[in-house]
Amino acid sequence: MEWTTVISLILVGLVLIVIEVIFVPGTTIVGLSGFLIAVIGLALSFIYFGRDTGWIMVGGTAIFSGVLFYFSFKTGVWYKFALKSSIDSKVNEGVVEQFKEGMEGVAVSALRPVGNAEIDNKIIEVTTLGEYVPSGSKIRIIKISNNQITVEPLT
Repeated sequence: MEWTTVISLILVGLVLIVIEVIFVPGTTIVGLSGFLIAVIGLALSFIYFGRDTGWIMVGGTAIFSGVLFYFSFKTGVWYKFALKSSIDSKVNEGVVEQFKEGMEGVAVSALRPVGNAEIDNKIIEVTTLGEYVPSGSKIRIIKISNNQITVEPLT
């Protein structure tokens, strides 16, 4: 029973560390939990089996974890989970030509300073000059450049 407990804790700890590195990098909660669980498993090996066996378990865990990380990255197993596509389009691409400076519309979402507006029965992404414009406010196009439409609120 002791062997099962120790080995299970160490394996669960290592799996959580691999999950931290591969799937949720930056959260540290999963990685720290895995590290603590593995350390508890190693501490129990010292308590249950003595100093010599405890150090053998530490060495074995270090070697096993090194091999685990090496092969998990080397074999490319994780490429199945990786995003391979990329977005090549731009915001409002091909739409901007339909609009002219001075056209008016309504802010569909709050513009803080970026949001959506309906102009000429089309919903597009627009930008203000930095001011906040609440949803439902009337707006006017003041500048169009590089697929970016800049608007101002109508008073």
